[in-house]
Parts: sequence; structure tokens; C-alpha cells
Amino acid sequence: MFIICNMLESIITSKTRLKLLLRFFLNPGTLGYLNELANEFNESSNAVRIELNRLSKANLIKSKNDGRTKVYQANKSHPLFTEIHNLIKKNIGIDQIVNVINQLGEVKAAFITGDYAKGKDTGIIDLIIIGSINHSYLNELVIATEQVIKRKIRSLVLSEDEFENLKENLKLNKALVIWENNKGI
Repeated sequence: MFIICNMLESIITSKTRLKLLLRFFLNPGTLGYLNELANEFNESSNAVRIELNRLSKANLIKSKNDGRTKVYQANKSHPLFTEIHNLIKKNIGIDQIVNVINQLGEVKAAFITGDYAKGKDTGIIDLIIIGSINHSYLNELVIATEQVIKRKIRSLVLSEDEFENLKENLKLNKALVIWENNKGI
């Protein structure tokens, strides 16, 4: 089930459209097709199709055929892409998580994986942090941030060596990079 923040829900009245924007604009590399989206949102395929058509007509998403299946994704070249992407990240609380990482010290990189990397607002954010940090301070910051963003944060902290050894298993090609080279993204 999706948790939809009141901020965007008051602006975008169609819950299906909001779910689609979240899905495609949180992690712009995310792809989706009609039946998959309808099942994921627990909506009729017609309701999802109508919103996909509206977003396509506005050129916010684009589609391509993959065999007999039409696949959709965010249109990164749309003039409002960056603004919508940032609004979605802020709505989820990614800006708050970047703020936490900024306070930790020696962070080399940070990624969001799992459902949020796929654009699904399930209420649990999986965060991987690479660097040398104070774990108890991280726990304090996570607890405070969870209360603000109304989502649970599961964190995994790896040293650079651990990261190199586990990189293949982490499936980071589908992750959302939120910190790299000592700065938030």
C-alpha cells in the first residue's frame, strides 16, 4: 500500500496520477508497463491507462514498445523534470535523509535501494551508506528523521572494503544515488 503525503495529495487530486509521478520521477530510470502498474497500485487498468495517457500528452512521461508491451518512463528532457523530481524527493523525505548523511562525517556514497528505488512509497526506506561513521549518532539521527518524514529507515553501513566485496550483490544499478563524492545529489 502507498503512503501519500498530504502535501502533494492536496495539489494532485488523482491518487493514481500521484502514484505514477512518484513511480517515474523518484528514480527516473524506473520503467513500468500498464498491467504491472495496475496490479501494483491495486487499480483498474483503465484508470491507470487514463492517467498514463494524460501524463504522456503532457510529455511528462514517454513510452516505447518492447515487443508487444508499451513501457513507460519519466521524460528527463521535459523542462519541468528537475522540479518534479525534486518535489517528489522532498515529499518522500529524501532531502531530510541527505541532511542526516551530511552530519555523519566521512561518507563516500549513499544509496536508496528496495521499493523506494523502484518508485514505490511503501513506508520503509532502505539506505546503504559507505564510509566510516559513528553508528550511535546515525541511530539518533535516523530516529529523529523517521518522526519528521513519517517513514521507517533501515540503514546498512559498509566500509569501503566491505562495499567493494558486496557491490555485485547489492544491485546498485537500480539504486537511487543520493550522496556521492562528499555531497548530496
